[in-house]
Amino acid sequence: MKNIFFFVIFLVAIVGIKAQNSNLVFFSEQGEQFLLVLNGVQQNSDALTNVKVTDIIGNTVKVKIMFANGVIPPIDKTLYYNPGMETTYSIKKNNKDEYVIRPLSEAPIAQVVTPVANQQVIVFGTPSVKTQTVVTQPVATQTTVTQTTVTQPANGDGVSMGVSINDPMSGTNINMNVNAGTTGTSSSTTYSETTTTTTTVVNNGGYTEQVYEQPRQPEHYIMQGYNGPVGCPWPMDQSSFMQAKSSIQSKSFEDSKLTIAKQVLASNCMLSSQVKEIMMLFSFEDSKLDFAKFAYGRTYDIGNFYLLNDAFDFESSIDELNQYIGGYSW
Repeated sequence: MKNIFFFVIFLVAIVGIKAQNSNLVFFSEQGEQFLLVLNGVQQNSDALTNVKVTDIIGNTVKVKIMFANGVIPPIDKTLYYNPGMETTYSIKKNNKDEYVIRPLSEAPIAQVVTPVANQQVIVFGTPSVKTQTVVTQPVATQTTVTQTTVTQPANGDGVSMGVSINDPMSGTNINMNVNAGTTGTSSSTTYSETTTTTTTVVNNGGYTEQVYEQPRQPEHYIMQGYNGPVGCPWPMDQSSFMQAKSSIQSKSFEDSKLTIAKQVLASNCMLSSQVKEIMMLFSFEDSKLDFAKFAYGRTYDIGNFYLLNDAFDFESSIDELNQYIGGYSW
């Protein structure tokens, strides 16, 4: 009876420990792709914008974020979280224009809904790598050539020669006989020669190849907390945007700024907030309005396009933009 009691206590303890496992979610607010390292173990094999790691034991973890563009410095931070919870962290810029990790929300794991789109879910310490063993079978080809030569006659007036070639791989047999006239009696000497050529590809036990799972490429970027209409699939990452903004800002003339801004947007997609930042670089209302109209069909979160209203100085510009949007044809 005592043994049963202790066994039950043991099971309850195991269940209690399991229940304290935690989930951590990391996402970049502006869509920067990154690799996630927890306690020295890389979790995702391909750079992503949203990674969820489950079954983490304890309440402390050492985190390293490595950005895919190679420009943004890595983030190293020790995080403290509540066991048994799913804690979400955002990767964003602070007021000093530095990338940081900030806690966003937490909820009991039992209440967590299905993972969101474009989110890779990984069990802690088990990166999405599978191993495939490829074995190369030995391949051999062999050609056998048999040559028989009969020489005579004794009086030197004639020669008889036969050649037989047999290729067992192709099933080809070739026989040739050449005879020269002979007279008189003769004695003959016969010999046979076989030449074998073998080419063999040998696999010394096989080799192991690492094959990485590729996450299904989503159709468009997923913006955290945004469920409105989408005007273009993938907005510029923050690093590329800042380079483009700097290039526009460096020009002295308004026309040059507008030309470059349109060139950038013609081959890229932006967020509403990014479009607004570009608009603030212009001095004249007409330039702001012109760029806003040009940007509408090239903006990801067009449901947030109202944010651009703050960039205008006159109500008439807002009315004209709204009229343009109302008649926009996709």
